[in-house]
Amino acid sequence: MTPQARSFDEAAADYAENRPSYPPTVLDAVEELAGRPLRGARVADVGAGTGLATALLHARGARVLAVEPGPAMASQLRLRHPEIPLVLGDGNNLPLASGSLDVLTYAQSWHWTDPRSSVPEALRVLRPGGALALWWNDSDHTLPWIAEQDARLRRLFSGPDDAPDPAARFRGLPPELDFTTRRMSWTRTVPLTTHLANLASYSDFLMLGKEATDTFLDAERNLLNKVFPDGTVEERYVVGLAVARR
Repeated sequence: MTPQARSFDEAAADYAENRPSYPPTVLDAVEELAGRPLRGARVADVGAGTGLATALLHARGARVLAVEPGPAMASQLRLRHPEIPLVLGDGNNLPLASGSLDVLTYAQSWHWTDPRSSVPEALRVLRPGGALALWWNDSDHTLPWIAEQDARLRRLFSGPDDAPDPAARFRGLPPELDFTTRRMSWTRTVPLTTHLANLASYSDFLMLGKEATDTFLDAERNLLNKVFPDGTVEERYVVGLAVARR
């Protein structure tokens, strides 16, 4: 794991408390594209973090196992979901038996793997007819306030001047697998403090350091107080889902 990938362990509790989950329509689409219900399916959720997607899969009736490389993130998952089996590991070297899974999921985590290893590993652990499902939450940049915030983030982290490409997640998919893709919009309403704490839990900020992060977030709080004077932020996300069957 890179230092940036390992950085989440430093903020595991904040991650668990403030990160957005995923809408039920994501799992509906996974079932459709995988060609089977999740109820009763043998599923491993890799890069499970604090268990946001893992818990949804469990609630859907999947026989889900969480795979997480970070000890602190895994501890948060265990604290919140003691009923879900958990192993330490990552997608480049899965601690799972060959042909043991119906569905393999990566929620907000595939980009931390090396496809030269993670693709063969996915094919190894999936049974014939099994499915690999990858998905990401991305902010909806069609909203002006989100686009403006994103421009400030790009300046802070010396990112490209161009606006984000909504299909970028899909362009980076492993070409050797035949993926079907979907995009789904959803919203959550949270206090401004939660919105800012969510930003602070992202790896770029964790690598930036506390002083620079606090300076940016203080300025962001002042700006967003004008947009959301009641202190409540409506965040809009677009989930990009990609499913490939073995």
